[in-house]
Amino acid sequence: MNLKDLYINFFVSKGHKQIPSAPVVPENDPSVLFNTAGMQPLIPYLMGQKHPYGTRLTDYQKCIRTNDLDNIGDTYHHTFFEMLGNWSLGDYFKEEAIEWSFEFLTKVLNIPVERLAVTVFAGNDLLPFDEEAYNKWLSLGIPKERIARTSEDNFWIAGETGPCGPDSEMFYFRSDDEIPEVFDTEDERWVEIWNDVFMQFEKHADGSVTELPSKNIDTGMGVERTTAILEGKRDNYESSIWSPIISLIEEISGKEYKGNEKSMRIIADHLRTSVFILADPAGIKPSNTDQGYILRRLIRRAIRHAKNLGIDINSDWEQRIATKLLDMYSTYYKELVDNRNVVLEGLNNEKVKFNRTLEKGLREFNKVCDKDIDGVTAFHLFDTYGFPIELTEELAKEAGVKVDVEGYKAKFKEHQELSRTASAGKFKGGLAGNSEIETRYHTATHLLNAALKIAVNKDVHQKGSNITDERMRFDFSCDHKLSDEEKKKAEDLVNEWIEAGLDVTVESMNKEDAIKSGAECMFIEKYPDVVTVYSIGNSKYGVVSKELCGGPHVKNTSELGHFVIKKEEASSAGVRRIKAVLEEK
Repeated sequence: MNLKDLYINFFVSKGHKQIPSAPVVPENDPSVLFNTAGMQPLIPYLMGQKHPYGTRLTDYQKCIRTNDLDNIGDTYHHTFFEMLGNWSLGDYFKEEAIEWSFEFLTKVLNIPVERLAVTVFAGNDLLPFDEEAYNKWLSLGIPKERIARTSEDNFWIAGETGPCGPDSEMFYFRSDDEIPEVFDTEDERWVEIWNDVFMQFEKHADGSVTELPSKNIDTGMGVERTTAILEGKRDNYESSIWSPIISLIEEISGKEYKGNEKSMRIIADHLRTSVFILADPAGIKPSNTDQGYILRRLIRRAIRHAKNLGIDINSDWEQRIATKLLDMYSTYYKELVDNRNVVLEGLNNEKVKFNRTLEKGLREFNKVCDKDIDGVTAFHLFDTYGFPIELTEELAKEAGVKVDVEGYKAKFKEHQELSRTASAGKFKGGLAGNSEIETRYHTATHLLNAALKIAVNKDVHQKGSNITDERMRFDFSCDHKLSDEEKKKAEDLVNEWIEAGLDVTVESMNKEDAIKSGAECMFIEKYPDVVTVYSIGNSKYGVVSKELCGGPHVKNTSELGHFVIKKEEASSAGVRRIKAVLEEK
């Protein structure tokens, strides 16, 4: 039994309900391009909304982080990773959370107590030392020398204000050296494997902190890192999670992992991430914007490193690796089964495009190599044609010219900062989000979805949405550009329903019953067996909209303002996009 199954079974035995992993592309959260943490899809429930599965939850969540993209190739960074978590929504608190963490580590994973150490919140100007967590660890058998008190690293808050609290991290001594008696957090032989966050306070705009009436537990354990630790591997890519992929890359390239670690790790990591993005219900395709840009970068970087290994990049090498990945993960993620062909076609199409681009890049290089290559040109070759600086230097040496590598690095750093801002977002947009205007826009997407079914076609379905404080973006299935009449009819319907002051009601029900009742949802597979259904309507109009959704919504459509469609355009094949605003009446 693998780590995911052990974890889920353990917490189910403690009264938790398993919830399905949310898609990697978050709905209605413009602060990030991808779900970056296990708790991110649960933000509304950590803020107080009732979860249909109750107050004790557990899952394994697909996560993608792109702020460390340039670190991929070392022994432990991953773009895509799985995060194990268990949550208490106003139910149990510190004592049980710590006790169960200790029990899972020592009784289920059989980690010797002497290899464990923990940190607790030392306190600061606003909040006291977390004596409760400290005493609990002591009572379980962790000696005081192995309990480190820190302030900055053991306090969690999503943004400047909002729910916050101390946390307690668990560390494993990953070394054959004699285990030191005293735990030193700066000693890199101690590796963090789990974190328990105790959301017990709220920080206000004036800087004051008050205790929350309902306290939550949020935990996170990385599958890749913990698996490597349990298997005694210093290199995550030598663990059972990665070894089948690395072995296949060795077979395809005819080269050994030793001596080619960086390229093989990048190929394995980037193709795994690409498989999950392509399989996501959001329908992301390689492009030059948002998630599509990240996907394109990942695939093209994998291709460049395949070329470094001498792989024939016109062969089916990426299909073989992707097929292996699909087979490995399909048991846990249904979308990999449903979208298998989408994944394989998406990878092949981007490979074919990039192979042509590489040839164009060589022609472009030949145009500029009659003189020394400045930093801007070197970066242009990288950004537009995918030429790594090493390739440009190699070609320049053959042509007898020099490359301004420092100028390239400066340009690259500038690009990196822009890219990091775009892809990582500001995580404070999470718990600090769900503002009043975002809530209004979210409700408006339900009305627009219903209006398009009347104005355009009953088979129109939502394909995605993105909401900010300034506008809403709504993607929907449609095979043609909307006529002015269709746009006006949809806009008029939404405004008619707003003027009618329709009530927005919510209820929990079995998923199958919800679908039978006519409730619509964008990605049925992401919802648990018990779901939240939002209905909009009244006795005069009937129910104009009924959808499975996590919220948040207004109480009545009269709160929305005046709805205006600003733009309608193509999003991707068979998908159109509407950008709209809500104006004050």
